[in-house]
Amino acid sequence: MLNHHLLIPGAISEMVASISDTKVLSLGDRYGLMAAIVDESLDENERLAIDRILRFVARGKLKFADH
Repeated sequence: MLNHHLLIPGAISEMVASISDTKVLSLGDRYGLMAAIVDESLDENERLAIDRILRFVARGKLKFADH
């Protein structure tokens, strides 16, 4: 059985805006990133936005929320 994660259109840009404002990566954001990483239909701008979020995580610039 395969798990399919679907992104809502515009979810990446909303996620980036929210993370930029709050500097917090919510549990929902993390699930959204997980779905986005395996989504082969993302455009280049969305992929770059995901890379930017992951760089912030790697640099320790984001806090993690459990909800």
